[in-house]
Parts: sequence; structure tokens; C-alpha cells
Amino acid sequence: MDPAHLPSQTSLPRVICVTSGKGGVGKTNVAVNLGVSLSKQGKKVLLLDADLGLANIDVLLGLKPQYTLHDVLSGERSIQDIIIDGPDNLRIIPASSGIELMSNLSHAQQARLIQAVSDLDIQIDYLIVDTAAGIAKDVMAFASASQDVLVVMADEPASLADAYALIKVMSKSHAVKRFNILCNMVSNELAGRALFDRLVSTTDKFLQVSLTHLGSIPADDYLRKAVRTRSAVVSAYPNCSASKCFRRHAESIDNWQHQDLSGGIQFFFERFLQVEN
Repeated sequence: MDPAHLPSQTSLPRVICVTSGKGGVGKTNVAVNLGVSLSKQGKKVLLLDADLGLANIDVLLGLKPQYTLHDVLSGERSIQDIIIDGPDNLRIIPASSGIELMSNLSHAQQARLIQAVSDLDIQIDYLIVDTAAGIAKDVMAFASASQDVLVVMADEPASLADAYALIKVMSKSHAVKRFNILCNMVSNELAGRALFDRLVSTTDKFLQVSLTHLGSIPADDYLRKAVRTRSAVVSAYPNCSASKCFRRHAESIDNWQHQDLSGGIQFFFERFLQVEN
């Protein structure tokens, strides 16, 4: 990539991919609330809605973006034009929902998107990438290009099986070996730990991977209330049990030791291109 197009960041952001083996486990809610929690802790956070064809971060937060990544790909807008403000200084790159083109980007379109993002001239500490669920090509590429992968799972057999399948594909086909696991919508911390242990018992038998238990988020009525009011639970109900867990996990993420901090956003998107090829 032409150095003339590199943004003027003085420090490199961490790129965290939030993904899941199946839908319905609260992955996007986790991405949003971790992003808001980090932002409330004084970090500059940019949240990329990478569920390109079925985006819903804007819906979850009651936002109405005038422009999306679809407008960037069409050449009508720049990335800078479409960034919107979320709660507590969180910034968001919105995608499109219900546009088939966005879920089937050609290599040229991917390159255009990557070049557009590389032109961003903003200071951030974290880029959080909220992918689609499952093992689609785009999901694998986003995860493989990120510095950290956070897999969200729920306490149900299908979620456990699909989380294992996701980790298996990433490790065997894309050389991702380190995963952070968050158990969502569990009855308590012990149930979350038991769920994590069940996953580890399977991966230890069949895969050469390292799993880290980030922690759990309880099944909290206030989470459902926040969804109904289209708000982040950590903003709307900061003292509920789920919010306390999100804040604690955000603090833990901020203390993660990253083995690869080279390249920041450019590194992420250049690797995304390489994986897609």
C-alpha cells in the first residue's frame, strides 16, 4: 500500500474481531457494550459493522445513518463521511442491511473498501470488528486478519457445537491459534465457566489451539430492556449485573498482552486482502 495513504496515527490501535459460530447468542450486543465500556474508560473506539449484508448495530442502538459502507463502495461517499457517533463517544462505521451486493463483494470491491479505510485520519485505540455469525468467507477473513478473536457463545448445545466448528475451521484453514471466549446469557459465573470447560475439553482433544476464558455475561432482564429501548445496557442501566460484567471484561481486554501490534488498521486490512486471496 502506498505510504502516502497511511493515516497519521501516532500509536497503533488494537484490532479485535467479535464473532460467533451461530446467530442468536448476542454477539452484536457484546461488541457494542464492550465498545461502549472501553469508550467510557477513556479509550477511543471505532466499531466496524462487518455483517455486511445484514447489519444491525444501528438498529440495536436506534441510530439512523444517512450513509453506509454501500455508499463508500459506490464511490458516493468516503469512510470519513459515513462514521456516526454512538453512545458515550463510541464511533461507528455502519454497514447495510438487505443489500445482497454487500454480502458478496468482489475482490475489487474489497480492495476499494480497504483503500477507503486506510485513508482514515482519526486517532483510535481500538477497532472492534463485529462480523456475521458462522464460517462464511468474509468472517474467516476478518478473524484471520485481526490481532485478537473473541468468540461469543451461549449455554446451549447448538452454540457449543458451532463455536467448536468455527474454531476448528479458523485453526485448520486459516492458522488462527489463539481465541478468547465469552459465555453470554448464562445463569451465573460458574455456569459460564462450566460451559467454557466443556469447549476446552473438546478442543484439547482434537485441535492445537489456545483458549482464554474472558468471562461471562449473565442473563439479565436489563439487557432485554436495553434492547427494547435501543440502547447499550452499560449506558442505560450502568448498575445492573450485566453492565458490571461488561465493564470488568473491558478492563481485562485493555490489559491483554498482544503478540502482534504491527501495522494497526492498515495491517488489518492488508491482511484481510491476503486472506481473501
